[in-house]
Parts: sequence; C-alpha cells; structure tokens
Amino acid sequence: MPRGKHRRPRSNQLTRRAVAVGTGGAALTLPLLGATQAAAQPSQSAPAAAQSVPQAAQPAKSLTYTVAKGDSLYRIADKYDVSGGWKQLYKDNRATVGDDPKLIHPGLKLKVKTAKTDAVKKKTATKSSAPAKPAAKPAGGVAKATQASAKTYADNLDGWIREALDIMAQKGIPGSYEGIHRNIMRESSGNPQAINNWDSNAAKGTPSKGLLQTIDPTFQAYHVDGTSWDPYDPVANITAACNYAADRYGSIDNVNGPY
Repeated sequence: MPRGKHRRPRSNQLTRRAVAVGTGGAALTLPLLGATQAAAQPSQSAPAAAQSVPQAAQPAKSLTYTVAKGDSLYRIADKYDVSGGWKQLYKDNRATVGDDPKLIHPGLKLKVKTAKTDAVKKKTATKSSAPAKPAAKPAGGVAKATQASAKTYADNLDGWIREALDIMAQKGIPGSYEGIHRNIMRESSGNPQAINNWDSNAAKGTPSKGLLQTIDPTFQAYHVDGTSWDPYDPVANITAACNYAADRYGSIDNVNGPY
C-alpha cells in the first residue's frame, strides 16, 4: 500500500410432412358435391405445410466494442456471451490489446463475436422508446431507496470484490475484477484482517491494514461514501484503495506491485 456462456439459440425440430394434392385423387376424398363446390373447398393442410419450415440457428455476429473505464476482457466476454470467454476475446484482439490481457485501456476498439447482437439492439431500442414513468413518491414527497431491489453478495472474497465493483461503477471509479483480485492476493492473500506491523509505515504508527493494505490516512482520504469507516471492512477497504489507485495510477489495473 502507499506510503504517505456462450449459449446457442435452440430451434425447434419440426417434422416435414409432404401434402399431396392430386387432380383426380382429391375428388375421391370430398363429399358428393358438384364440381363447382369441390373446386371451391379450401385446403386444410396448407397451413401445416407452411408451419413445417424449421427456424435456422442464429450465427454468431461481430460488433465493435469501445473499451470504457473499469472494463476487463472477462466482463466484456460475459456481457456478450462470447464463445470461448475472455481467452477467445483476447485471441481475436491480441494485436490491439498487446501482450498483457489484463491491461486494456479506455478507447480501444475490440472485435466481439456474439450471438446476442440483435437482442442487445432490440433491448436498447425498447428502453429508449419506452415513455418515462414518473417515480412514485412516498408521503411527504421524499424519495426513499427500497431494499427490495438491493443485490445480495456472498460473504467471501468473490462477493466482496463484486460488491465493491458495483459501488465503484456508481461512483465512476475504474477497476476490474482481475486487477483487484491480483493485488489482493499479493497484498493480503485474501485475509481482510491482515496487518503489517514491521515495515516503515508501521514504524511511523500507521500500519497497512486489510485486503489491499491501506494505511489509515490513505483510507480516510479516499474513503468512498456509503461504505464502512472500518479499514478492515472488505468492501470499504477495496473501494478506498481503488479510489486511491485511480487517483495516482489511473486504475487499480495498472498496479502490479507495491503501491
């Protein structure tokens, strides 16, 4: 710490059924009617024939994605269900990304192969065209956040990182799952109660604490609103450290050693 699924759409397999309509044979299956009435009788098998054509599977499509702050190959591949995951995404864009798949910079143009292109476009179009609904106001006109829509997270390293990432996204703090996890494993091995009592910071009375080993002055200066003021709190420690790393290095993703 510082000193100071790709999923393929299924298509129903329909059984083709040939419908034979003969000029002479048709007359044998009709009631004893006049020639004019027999000719006017509609065919009941035509709709079935029209429905028997199976739907073709949607092929993977390519789109160009512009990297934004906080993006990672893992998150992009997961968002678009890239076949082969982030490794395939990296393989397709290695010339653009470079030798380190963990470092992707905002503004990079990536080629993404996905079968979700149409669905994503339709979803976006639906949202933009839908009329805005006024938010219901409780008594007194004061808007209050509801707990019903709150996400839940596992009480482990994976859950702490994911909760921190959601808070960071709301606050505009860059960082990826991989970048945070890599630095946590180096700094504390995933122990939220870790403390360094032997280095120069400890000698000054400000030992490094928590998952990302922040010292108290740094934690307090870069504390993220809405999180605990306890430096040992996993989510508070992660968000404060990432806030600091963003200010000094551009992103926690750019940190590959003591910082």
